[in-house]
Amino acid sequence: MQGASGGVTTTGALRIAVPGQKHDRARGGEDRPGGDRGGKGGRRWTHRVVDLRGLGGKVRTLHYPAGDLVVVSGLPGSGKSTMMRRVTAGARSPAARPPGAGNAGNAGNTGNKARRIDSQDTRDRFAHRMPSWLPYAVYRPLVRIAHYWGLKRALDEGGSLVVHDCGSMVWVRRWLARRARRAGRGLHLLLLDVPAGTALQGQRARGRRVSAYAFARHRRAARRLVEAAQAPYREAPAGRRRRSVIPRGCVSVVIVDRAVASSLEALHFP
Repeated sequence: MQGASGGVTTTGALRIAVPGQKHDRARGGEDRPGGDRGGKGGRRWTHRVVDLRGLGGKVRTLHYPAGDLVVVSGLPGSGKSTMMRRVTAGARSPAARPPGAGNAGNAGNTGNKARRIDSQDTRDRFAHRMPSWLPYAVYRPLVRIAHYWGLKRALDEGGSLVVHDCGSMVWVRRWLARRARRAGRGLHLLLLDVPAGTALQGQRARGRRVSAYAFARHRRAARRLVEAAQAPYREAPAGRRRRSVIPRGCVSVVIVDRAVASSLEALHFP
């Protein structure tokens, strides 16, 4: 049975087959232009939109092409890290591995597993080493350096990756998209579209809140991402180049709400 969202159904739950670079119009879903115009003649780079919002607890698995990158984005407190830990069970972030461990114990490199790259893992590792009285703001730059160094190392090593994205740093998605294109891999966005109130509740539940200024910035970035994924392409004014928050070469954008994110059990990379 072909679902309106572009997935295929099985008994009892939905299994969503996310199109890869070579699938083009082979599966359902909606074509939307994504990222910049590039190539000869101003070629349009298109992505596919799979909107799963409103499907409640029916979605269990998302299937992606092997070796591709999935970038998870959403508001702070929306449940990104919780979902990533669940759908990549057994995989560990490189930044969370103890020094000298290499790839040992990283189940994300084998079988259908994908490696999880989550900045929260890096932050937790630093927090365990730092004095409890030391504010996070003091060592935040070190956490970011370690996180992006671990991300670069994972990209160099290859394999399927599930990457945490705060949403407000467009350059990170563009960098990941460039790396994916050069390696012949696809990049996909998985957007958690969660109301601000729900995200704030999530922050309170985890005992860690962002400032009102930072949260407002994240809200604007999240809204732009969802709007850019859904909006039809509009030509830029004459003489101006239009750049999108959806990176050039993005293959697909899957949009989920909190209920769907909570029901996901796995991201499958056959």
